[in-house]
Amino acid sequence: MGSLKAVLKHPDDFYPLLKLKMAAKKAEKQIPAEPHWGFCYSMLHKVSRSFALVIQQLNPELRDAVCIFYLVLRALDTVEDDTSIDAEIKVPILIAFHQHIYDRDWHFACGTKEYKVLMDQFHHVSAAFLELKKGYQEAIEDITMRMGAGMAKFICKEVETIDDYDEYCHYVAGLVGLGLSKLFHASGTEKLFPDSISNSMGLFLQKTNIIRDYLEDINEIPKSRMFWPREIWSKYVNKLEELKYEENSEKAVQCLNDMVTNALIHIEDCLKYMSELRDPAIFKFCAIPQIMAIGTLALCYNNIEVFRGVVKMRRGLTAKVIDRTKSMADVYRAFYDFSSILKSKVDMSDPNAITTISRIEAAQKICKDSGTLNNRRSYIVKNEPSYNPALIALIFIILAILYAYLSANRTNKFKVTL
Repeated sequence: MGSLKAVLKHPDDFYPLLKLKMAAKKAEKQIPAEPHWGFCYSMLHKVSRSFALVIQQLNPELRDAVCIFYLVLRALDTVEDDTSIDAEIKVPILIAFHQHIYDRDWHFACGTKEYKVLMDQFHHVSAAFLELKKGYQEAIEDITMRMGAGMAKFICKEVETIDDYDEYCHYVAGLVGLGLSKLFHASGTEKLFPDSISNSMGLFLQKTNIIRDYLEDINEIPKSRMFWPREIWSKYVNKLEELKYEENSEKAVQCLNDMVTNALIHIEDCLKYMSELRDPAIFKFCAIPQIMAIGTLALCYNNIEVFRGVVKMRRGLTAKVIDRTKSMADVYRAFYDFSSILKSKVDMSDPNAITTISRIEAAQKICKDSGTLNNRRSYIVKNEPSYNPALIALIFIILAILYAYLSANRTNKFKVTL
């Protein structure tokens, strides 16, 4: 019902959502027949549907390598995230994880839901990993080793300073950027990018997630996960968990805006990285998450709901981003629009307002200088859309037809099975 209300409020979301649904169905039908590869791609759909869609555009060899890279790091992350595992057990596993990926028999019981299944049946991931070309294997092993060591370091160390924050984000996400750059290069389709801008691609995404997931992380049972650096939050409260209390709302929003402003510093590197990609499929694979990140930051900025519940872009807007992102011009336009939304929310009484505006305008200058902003389809809705009765009726008719079609298909499949 919530999705239907969103479509009625934003009717132009309907077509991108329909295309996204059809693409998802197509991707699910392309799951390989081999048991280990079938498990890997099925699991990819369960742990990240959006990633599973974007990855389909890569050439088959690179797609397999990126799929396994993602699942290996997701498994590593599952070990790190499980707060029920004692440090003396967790740390050795993190440090040795790069060796376990070569072991067809290794598995470790941890995590919940689909992540538990991934860990229980990790032998399928190892089997698929061992079928990759040596260049892909070496890149995945190297990043897994470095990430595991970094995660182990921060099991025993809190994020105190902004330098600590950048270091932690480097280990858990910047290295993903470095690893993907290595995989792209190993495929022969891209040059090897400098570590610094590859790192920024990961940091921009990770900092966005850390900002958005404040409440989920602070309420983690049995132990809170705290990634916001003390150097930032201690300017506003005495304890990080105090940000979620209603009496601290004003300070909480100021701290949130400080965190968002910190993340904005990576935009220039991200735009540079994407502008130098040559392969259209790799470009789209990289660009969509970055646009989602700037869109999420625009949504989170100055938004007390970050401390009250889940804040994320609506599905229709996500579908639009996936549908529209085809060239660097589309990226410049999206970054310009979402940064404009963010800029419109800046209150000049905010302690970091001047820095925030400065970083937004620096990013917008890059977008303007590209010369691609004219005649763009904007993500900014200037006025609340009025409902068009004819369009709403058409939407319901199409939904009814789709429902009837899908129901008939299910019935036919049932009859065939019988």
